[in-house]
Amino acid sequence: MIVITAPTSTIGRLLVDDLLDRGAPLRLVVRDPGRLAPHVRERAEVVAGSHGDAAVIDRACDGAEAVFWLAPADPAARSAEAAFVDFTRPACEAFVRHGVRRVVGISALGRGTPMAAHAGPVTASLAMDDLIAASGVAYRAVVCPSFMHNLLRQTGALREQHAFFMTIDPDLKSPFVATADIAATAARLLLDDTWRGPGEVACLGPEDLSPREMAQIVSEVLGTGIDYRRIPGAALKERMTGSGMSEAMAQGMVDMFDAKNRGLDNAAPRTPESTTPTTFRQWCEETLKPAVS
Repeated sequence: MIVITAPTSTIGRLLVDDLLDRGAPLRLVVRDPGRLAPHVRERAEVVAGSHGDAAVIDRACDGAEAVFWLAPADPAARSAEAAFVDFTRPACEAFVRHGVRRVVGISALGRGTPMAAHAGPVTASLAMDDLIAASGVAYRAVVCPSFMHNLLRQTGALREQHAFFMTIDPDLKSPFVATADIAATAARLLLDDTWRGPGEVACLGPEDLSPREMAQIVSEVLGTGIDYRRIPGAALKERMTGSGMSEAMAQGMVDMFDAKNRGLDNAAPRTPESTTPTTFRQWCEETLKPAVS
């Protein structure tokens, strides 16, 4: 039995479909079972509730061999540590209590770098990894740079302003990864019962791109000129707190992007194993263009 947390998330939906297609027995932990597709509800066990709830995750882990762990976004959290580390504590106790053999989690790049010490959600994600590994369960953190998928939040700006906005240096080349490739990596690890102990598996995409280069590719795919516009961290923080994000979480996001500007995502070496297949151009053609259109 494989337990999947956050099965309606961007990564979780893809992972569930992949594992079901391979015939894997799944147990899904979901706050609202109604958000699951009918074909998923028919073929998987469902545990309703939050996987941060001790009773819920305890039920889910009973008899489980492997768990996919994804801490959900919590913009209202009192701190990044609360959103990642504190949220994960009940699960670690359940892993031990029920003898879960393997856990695969979604985390961030940057371990061992000075930038990671003050990088908001990245710092908290790495601390979450340490917490899970310390439980004694075999653990693989799938560590990722920024997601290509994040650009979908700016479809309105792409349509109306012919631009997208980030705080990243326009000429800084860094990796970006497609969520489909992250899900495929997680599926491979969950189905492989040969690995032991703690470790990381990086998903870096096939190329490093600067925001200027991304804008050029988006322009070519959409058939219209698209600009990249850099916004200051203070402006980003004001926008996020104005949308209801807590002060601590908004500052953590600013700190994370500052760390990325100082090379956080460039620290992991690109290897054949860490180079995932989906190019940014392919993702734009298959995902972004239909969303903008």
